[in-house]
Amino acid sequence: MTKVELEDAVHEMAVDAYLRDLKMPGALREYRELARQAAAGGTGHVVFLKEVLTCEMESRRRNQIAQRLRDARFPYPKNLEDFDFTAAPSVPKAKILDLARGDFVREHENLVLIGPSGLGKTHLGLGISRQVIQQGYRARFTTTLALMDELLSAQSHFELPKCLRLWSRFDLIMVDEIGYVPLSTDGARLLFQFFAEMYERRSLLLTTNLEFSRWPDVFGDPVMTSALLDRLTHRAHLIPLAGESYRFRQARDRVRQGDPHPSAASEA
Repeated sequence: MTKVELEDAVHEMAVDAYLRDLKMPGALREYRELARQAAAGGTGHVVFLKEVLTCEMESRRRNQIAQRLRDARFPYPKNLEDFDFTAAPSVPKAKILDLARGDFVREHENLVLIGPSGLGKTHLGLGISRQVIQQGYRARFTTTLALMDELLSAQSHFELPKCLRLWSRFDLIMVDEIGYVPLSTDGARLLFQFFAEMYERRSLLLTTNLEFSRWPDVFGDPVMTSALLDRLTHRAHLIPLAGESYRFRQARDRVRQGDPHPSAASEA
């Protein structure tokens, strides 16, 4: 090894150590190759430094998105690219794709997907939530019953304020399956408190199989339900869905094709 090569190796070891201490793994992975390209192409020092920092920024963004996807606790991977809009003509594709840009989250607006089971409400909600995360927001998924149980548990342990603070870290909260089963009196009250706490501070993405006129059947108290709907629908995007259930259509097609065995069906 020549003296120049030895000096270069020492410098690289120092750069490696600095980048590790600075927690810059993207730059650490790429700077050697970028340095070779810069030397071969005669790139100036500032351009080289910009390219190294660009690699680091892109690496951090990928890691942040991956972490936010884990934090979201989505039950399964669903993307808008996988949604068959041609099989669901009632779904306003242009509106859904526009919402996926995340502007409604920035404005602290809500989104409510309304329709019978099997039309893809959950798929659309998950797809929009994943896209919102790509835009740099934090999202979290829960079902109505899971959220109610969490709030009841927090209240019983005198930790409800802490629980609400933890949820308020997320920019978009998707609450799935409102209306599938009636709620307990305490559970309904806590859900009302939860939604009131998030009102105009965070965005809610709700899926429900019930028209709003039937929500008192689930929440029990008509006065409280009216106040709840007033908050949820204020500055909200309401998207009704109609048509034939995906699951029913898939099951029917399997029978026609002579395949009685079920496969993974589209969710609500």
